[in-house]
Amino acid sequence: MSKKQLFTLEYPVRCSPSILYEFLSTPAGLQEWFADKVDERDNVFSFSWNGSTDRADVMESEVEKYIRFHWQHAPQEEFFEFRIEKSEVTNQTILVIKDFANKTEIKDQSQLWSYQVKDLFHRLGN
Repeated sequence: MSKKQLFTLEYPVRCSPSILYEFLSTPAGLQEWFADKVDERDNVFSFSWNGSTDRADVMESEVEKYIRFHWQHAPQEEFFEFRIEKSEVTNQTILVIKDFANKTEIKDQSQLWSYQVKDLFHRLGN
């Protein structure tokens, strides 16, 4: 059993779910903000940063709703997920990120995600 804990981050975003989903679920979209290079074959994504590559399987997805990845090197119960929700109050699109980290690393991981999402928002014109 993994010692890592699930944590959730939410970011309001000003764009349509269909545009956002493209940035979360396609190699071209993910390469814009998440990794230096992204390739996909048979639902396996290869993410490259600074010359090192990590692979993740798509566990499940629903167009314009969510995509869940599993790092091939990680315990089976761990994943990271991008989910697109709508605020019932403001009707605003919300990007929800779920990921796993050691309790002592959640703050650092959250800051890393915030940095990445800031880059995503820049690409989206937010």
